[in-house]
Amino acid sequence: MRLSTVSHSLVLAALCTSFASYAEETKHMSMDGEFGLIANTGNTEATSLSAGLRGTQELAEWSNEYTFDGLYKQDKVTTGDTTSTETTAQKFFLSGQANYKLTQENQRLFIFGSYEDDRFSNFKYQSTIALGWNQKMWENDKSTFSYSVGPGYTFVKEQSGKNLNSVIVRAALEYSHKLSDTAKITQSLSTEFGEFNTKSRSLTAVSATINGALSMKVSLKLDHNTDVESDRDKLDTETAVTLVYSFF
Repeated sequence: MRLSTVSHSLVLAALCTSFASYAEETKHMSMDGEFGLIANTGNTEATSLSAGLRGTQELAEWSNEYTFDGLYKQDKVTTGDTTSTETTAQKFFLSGQANYKLTQENQRLFIFGSYEDDRFSNFKYQSTIALGWNQKMWENDKSTFSYSVGPGYTFVKEQSGKNLNSVIVRAALEYSHKLSDTAKITQSLSTEFGEFNTKSRSLTAVSATINGALSMKVSLKLDHNTDVESDRDKLDTETAVTLVYSFF
């Protein structure tokens, strides 16, 4: 896969966040990793593996966010007298957003980059770069809410090899609410309006601390594309129970 077609988005976002990291002294950084594994034997034999990594970085003039999600699944399929192991899901998603703080710290300019590779979807890859306005509407002991909106460009290739690159408008929001001293609920939602397709992602999660840096999370992910081939589903859903470890 060529870097130029993968995405100028990730390269540009990485350069932006790297510049911010070297130019400013880090004030605060957090990194959470999550892992889920399901293995079935007996009448149904299948293995599912999900993993994720999320980080935030607060600098004097920058506020940066990083995300990685991966999913892999294998099933044993019997056809006649033959049993074989087949990969039935293989997907990963990367994103990064750098927010430059203006005179009022809660008002920022952002640059966003993402790349998604889903072997069994309608698209060989989907990649986005966007920039615009980001604002943290509020942040207190109980909850936080922020949104981003701005123009961008998407690099898309269908499994058939057809390119569907286009100008887009991207809108996103992030919300979290503390349910108790050990539990919280989070909601993220993004939509990218393009000429050929409108792509939307939603992640709803409830997490509870088990012990120290270890937590358990129940999440529901929704991926929706408006324009896909007739033999493909527009909506993909993923429900997961994972363990989350806070590295720092």
